[in-house]
Amino acid sequence: MTRRPALSTLTLQHRIPQQWDRDPWAEVRPLIDGADVLKEVHPDGVAPSCRLWTGPAESWPLTATEEPRRIMITEPSCTAGCCGALYVTVRREGDQVIWDAWENTSDITALPEEFRFDLAQYEAELARAAADRSWEEPVDTAARLLHETLVDSGWFARWGCVLTCVSPRREEPGLPEAFTGPEGVDVMFHQAPGPDTERMAFYGYELFITRDEPVEEQVRRLADRILADDPRKTAERR
Repeated sequence: MTRRPALSTLTLQHRIPQQWDRDPWAEVRPLIDGADVLKEVHPDGVAPSCRLWTGPAESWPLTATEEPRRIMITEPSCTAGCCGALYVTVRREGDQVIWDAWENTSDITALPEEFRFDLAQYEAELARAAADRSWEEPVDTAARLLHETLVDSGWFARWGCVLTCVSPRREEPGLPEAFTGPEGVDVMFHQAPGPDTERMAFYGYELFITRDEPVEEQVRRLADRILADDPRKTAERR
């Protein structure tokens, strides 16, 4: 009788990258049987951001389908074109999920082996990670809630603007506390060219978050401030 290949266990962890200036959101890091096997072959790689783990399950980075999907599983803090990235092909086969056909476009040629996961465990872990908020710091919670509030309001579209991003602003890494800026949330939006504008105009808010007041109350106050008037009048032009 042919023995089936051994199955591994997937665990997804949210980690805030040390070099978060490119993307301040947490990466969703895959561990296989408890080990960070990707770090061994792509040490500078960062996994896809938690921002990509929203919406329907079929849009999540690691979702497996019967049609093989080649995905970038880690990339450098610069760009894949600059320093290379690690790719894997993910597919569903019966009651298993298979990771194989690895490709490392960095200078390191080592590659992980093939991994197989139980489909039920795999999909349950993806769903758990997508819903996980336990890793959030106050600035993360504030940025997430404020983004949801502003998107649902439709406020920027009313003024002919587009909400570009809402992201946490952390203390500067590696600097003494006296030299770090206050934690907060950055809100960026732009106005596309139109009949009354010759060029695209960019605007932003720098909002501060404290740790001695409920985040929800701070978000309500910040949203009220932004939604009180034409955002082009109250925001800073960039």
